[in-house]
Amino acid sequence: MFHRRLSYIGNLVNQGQNSQAIALFRQVRENGFGVTEFLLSAILRACGRVSALKQGKKLHCMALKHGFNHDTILMTSLLDLYCKCNEIKDARQVFDEMPQRDVIANNCMISGLCWSRLTLEAIGLFNNMSKRDVGSWNSLISGLAQNSEGRAGLALFEEMRVKGAEVDVLTMLSVVSICADLAALRKGREVHCLVMKYGFELYLPVGNAVVDMYAKCGGMEDAWLCFRSMPMKNVVSWTALIAGYGKQGQGVEALKAFDAMEIGGVRPNRITFLGALYACSHAGLVQEGWRIFNMMVSKYSITPTMEHYTCMVDLLARSGCFNEAYSFIKRMPIKPDPKLLTAFLSSCHSHKKLELGKIVGKKLIESEPEEAGAYMLLSNFYGIVGDLASVAKVRRLMLDRGIRKEKASTWIEINKSVHSFQSGDRSHPLSEDIYSYLQHLFRKLKINGYVPNTSMVMQNVDEQTKEEIVLGHSEKLAIAFGLISTPPGTRIVIVKNLRMCTDCHVVTGLISKIEGREIVARDSSRFHHFKDGLCSCGNHW
Repeated sequence: MFHRRLSYIGNLVNQGQNSQAIALFRQVRENGFGVTEFLLSAILRACGRVSALKQGKKLHCMALKHGFNHDTILMTSLLDLYCKCNEIKDARQVFDEMPQRDVIANNCMISGLCWSRLTLEAIGLFNNMSKRDVGSWNSLISGLAQNSEGRAGLALFEEMRVKGAEVDVLTMLSVVSICADLAALRKGREVHCLVMKYGFELYLPVGNAVVDMYAKCGGMEDAWLCFRSMPMKNVVSWTALIAGYGKQGQGVEALKAFDAMEIGGVRPNRITFLGALYACSHAGLVQEGWRIFNMMVSKYSITPTMEHYTCMVDLLARSGCFNEAYSFIKRMPIKPDPKLLTAFLSSCHSHKKLELGKIVGKKLIESEPEEAGAYMLLSNFYGIVGDLASVAKVRRLMLDRGIRKEKASTWIEINKSVHSFQSGDRSHPLSEDIYSYLQHLFRKLKINGYVPNTSMVMQNVDEQTKEEIVLGHSEKLAIAFGLISTPPGTRIVIVKNLRMCTDCHVVTGLISKIEGREIVARDSSRFHHFKDGLCSCGNHW
């Protein structure tokens, strides 16, 4: 009887029915049956998958009581539990006390350290391993990617190949995703070639990742070609394509893909609808946006999340339908969060809806946003309406609430190398040439009527210093580096971690006209395609 239940519990864990396995284990214990190393190891794996930390700690005590702490497989399962529950101190203690640590235990510890943002310790452990397998490399590469250390992950992948280490599907998934995050198109194409060389292109998750990579790198033609050639597609494939078109501002193409997906019998999910609504928002497709939103609720019985409501408010407000947007917010069954209010205030700011903006601004302050961007937008808005007291209040609130503006970073890929810039950065080897070029360029822009927009500079300094601060914005530095490092006519592609500021948007458009360059900028919101002084976003993003 006991052995049958033991086998049944193991099967439940192997089938992913973790909660049922834990419940049956409790029943077995209540009936007075004993435990074995195999049983505890299986239940610990189940606890790790559902983050059942309290139950896992009881099992830890049980293992010690029965003297099972010398079983490597069991203790590795316990280590995995603590890592997945982000209890890194307990994980480290279990790891250090293991009498024998095999490759799997080391790999598990590397992943746990990366989950806890302790990448330096993870790298140290990896370097000290006497024996590695493909899982060792994968754990560290994916862990670096999770911690926004993608460039280090790519360097590790190159080392992996140089050393002739085995590469598998998970390796390529991580590397393709890194290329997507960095918008490293040339590197992404190289990696895509490797995917085909290793024969992984027929694996659905890899195909989806490649489509997503090209979309996030701004290569929608390549994304479409890869999507079309996939022998099998699922909702993730279609969602990657739809979201890619949306980020490019190609709302009509996104909706064509959405409708084709429906005709093909693929059921859209919450994320698919979010991508479609986002596409409508950034293309001003109000009626289509309502169609998608109502379809989600009525046809597919999907309850909208805050993200869906935010997209609808953003769509309506961007299109100038402020009364409709405000009424929509008041009818929402959930209280608007700071991100929704920030999106609404941004449109009030752009459309100069000052009175409505004051109402929304007050609600935004009361919602206590945690992102610095909301406070910056509020401060700029109050500055425009001449409410200096509110500007000072917003700045005090930032200090009182411990809100710090995230450091702006922009990177650009030149000759297969990724160069990163921060605002005011002078660490680049060509820094003097970059600033000299920018100053020369600014003089040309001013002759053509350009006036620097220093309203977003929060420091209490004179106007000349404010202009110097604006001159040193990270996207301007990256663009200048691209201009001096590439032949005339070459397209410039940059990626910024935050939303592109108003002044940089204006300057980039002017540069595209004066220098005769096409400039593509991917910020945290969308893609901007600048050509002949105009941007694909219509100057509203």
